[in-house]
Amino acid sequence: MTAQRGKDLLLKLDTDGQGSYATVAGLRATRLSFNADTVDVTTVESAGRWRELLGGAGLRSASISGSGVFKDETTDASIRQMFFDGTIPTMQVVIPDFGTVSGPFQISGLEYSGNHDGEAVYEISLASAGAITFAAA
Repeated sequence: MTAQRGKDLLLKLDTDGQGSYATVAGLRATRLSFNADTVDVTTVESAGRWRELLGGAGLRSASISGSGVFKDETTDASIRQMFFDGTIPTMQVVIPDFGTVSGPFQISGLEYSGNHDGEAVYEISLASAGAITFAAA
């Protein structure tokens, strides 16, 4: 895989709950992170007293964060309404030449800010709320 442009990493929102995805416009930075908790099964009988972990156990999660400027009233309004309604939309993160990560995410943070001499910006944080799938490119 060759180097990719950061702007090609896209966050998409299922706007109607039926698989009609729209790119969340105006994002300048996007981050996708996968996490897995470990389950420690170390005992006094563990070889050399080295920690032992139970494979395939523990909680897995994903999080998405991004920041940008307002560019599209439709996706801005959809995200804002989903946050206030507490709904859990299906989101996609398209990673160029790698694949697409999809699944239900709850909007866990939505921040708006701006300076007197600059543009209004927003930051969004999403937490996985169910099984996440990956489809290779």
